[in-house]
Amino acid sequence: MARKTANDDPLAPVTLAVGQEDLLLDRAVQEVVAAAKAADADTDVRDLTPEQLQPGTLAELTSPSLFAERKVVVVRNAQDLSADTIKDVKAYLGAPAEEITLVLLHAGGAKGKGLLDAARKAGAREVACPKMTKPADRLAFVRGEFRGFGRSATPEACQALVDSIGSDLRELASAVSQLVADVEGTIDEAVVGRYYTGRAEASSFTVADRAVEGRTAEALEALRWSLATGVAPVLITSALAQGVRAIGKLSSARGGRPADLARELGMPPWKIDRVRQQMRGWTPDGIAVALKAVADADAGVKGGGDDPEYALEKAVVTIARAARSRGRA
Repeated sequence: MARKTANDDPLAPVTLAVGQEDLLLDRAVQEVVAAAKAADADTDVRDLTPEQLQPGTLAELTSPSLFAERKVVVVRNAQDLSADTIKDVKAYLGAPAEEITLVLLHAGGAKGKGLLDAARKAGAREVACPKMTKPADRLAFVRGEFRGFGRSATPEACQALVDSIGSDLRELASAVSQLVADVEGTIDEAVVGRYYTGRAEASSFTVADRAVEGRTAEALEALRWSLATGVAPVLITSALAQGVRAIGKLSSARGGRPADLARELGMPPWKIDRVRQQMRGWTPDGIAVALKAVADADAGVKGGGDDPEYALEKAVVTIARAARSRGRA
């Protein structure tokens, strides 16, 4: 979720929201607007793009009013402001007007860095809104959403939701909101499965789970559904690789409690339990065969073959057969 500086007053004269995660940027704006309207229900909110904020516009918006009304001025994509408008904003930062809160949304890159530095130097309240590219970040986001509602969700449920929904934070937030509204008590993996079974079936991780469990028909069905709903083939090969590697890691690890193995292998304890169940039927030779199948599929979907779908189907069938190699030995 968005991280804030020590100055956590949403009614600070200037708020600087930095990053490229649209949901977090919107929430930073909503927080300021909500605080302003709580202080004055008649607060005037102006939400502007760089094209709408021309030289002189900011001075006009922040000039003293006869009615002394509270105002929030939001400037989106501040890194794209013209040079003359940036001069206006920098001048305003040196002497912000009373009863007015300026919210600057900035992508945080090199473009427009002078404005970014000037806002920080002026002591702006800063809210970090980084793009969440890592699965662990999205998992932490989901946990934070449940905590924000004062609700409890199991680690398995949070992971299942991320696996089912994917990387879109708005959809993840919406899913959490729906579950919280509809379900009483602790939210577990079974609940997530009931609500998002269609999305889960289209998940690359579902393809991998069914394959490493030796369930060929279900794995192929999930694969075709995933491809039909637009899941990128490279994400499926990545999930297959993670599934096979997890089995390889656990099969070669020393025995012990899930918590101890989790620390040793860098997996959450709940995943240790799941992989243990998936390991039945696997042999070292089977793992080697499956890893080669994943490598071949990865090459196939990245331009090394004529038909990415065929490459994935072949890998899924090979992995599922390898998962039953102990039974055939």
